[in-house]
Amino acid sequence: MDCRVCSADADLLFRLIGEGKFVGKIGGFSLESEHDLAVMVIDFLENGSSGPDSRCSSDSESALADLNHLADKISLYQYKKDHHESKLTSIVHSLILSLNKAELHFINSSPCNASCIRFSLVKLLRLSGYDAAVCLSKWQSHGKIPGGDHEYIDVVIHRDTGVSECLVIDIDFRSHFEIARAVESYDRILNSLPVVYVGSLPKLKQYLQVMVEAARCSLKENSMPLPPWRSLAYLQAKWHSQYERKMNPDGEGIHHSNSSTDHSQCIGHLRRFKSSLQSEIEAERLLKPINSDNNQKIVHERRRRPTIRAL
Repeated sequence: MDCRVCSADADLLFRLIGEGKFVGKIGGFSLESEHDLAVMVIDFLENGSSGPDSRCSSDSESALADLNHLADKISLYQYKKDHHESKLTSIVHSLILSLNKAELHFINSSPCNASCIRFSLVKLLRLSGYDAAVCLSKWQSHGKIPGGDHEYIDVVIHRDTGVSECLVIDIDFRSHFEIARAVESYDRILNSLPVVYVGSLPKLKQYLQVMVEAARCSLKENSMPLPPWRSLAYLQAKWHSQYERKMNPDGEGIHHSNSSTDHSQCIGHLRRFKSSLQSEIEAERLLKPINSDNNQKIVHERRRRPTIRAL
């Protein structure tokens, strides 16, 4: 493998480890796995990816066609939502847009990687009558797949039939699929993903499968293999591993603050999430007149929903 095409992920990880600045986590890697991570990156740079062959063609035009096909799949998944997913998506969007920095319950043990936002959102969801909690998942390394941890929200929907269903909420969904030196077609697919994922685990797996294949196509265009920390197995581990479900943060180091200087990291995250979400909602609004009966039905359903006020 030509080291001139090493991914920016590996470069960044090496620099942080070498400078002793590898704290907290990056992309789900936990602090305890520094040594394993360094060994894994070295092995990847020396031996390349051991994953299955890509279905993407090495021909540029064919690869572009493959990426366009994957983009169509993402669009299809976006519009295939059942009643519970659509209703919860609308509520989550409204609650996130209603949040402001003065309402965040800051956790003193910073950096908390947007934990403040997740726990604040869970509180609002529970006040709205939902069985919501923050899930802390963790998994061990196996084979070439590194260990790590992830934090997301789940909502248990209790159906009238007595069957319960778990819906996942990931407030920074696109960040899981950012890759080095992405081709323009991949960036378009990335930006077509929902800003906040709200849906079932089976549907989440469909998104993961498409994005892994799209990443493989994009990297192949630059003669770069797919790193193990971008593989389907690693991505699935984030939401399919054993987890602990929490309604409130641990400890007593939580305070309510009106100061703009407190916990600037989460304030910055919240500002970015709200801006991206507002842009997504506006883009959907502009596209509605172009589509026909199906979108008219969606508009009608949304108008019937009660507006959720800031709590």
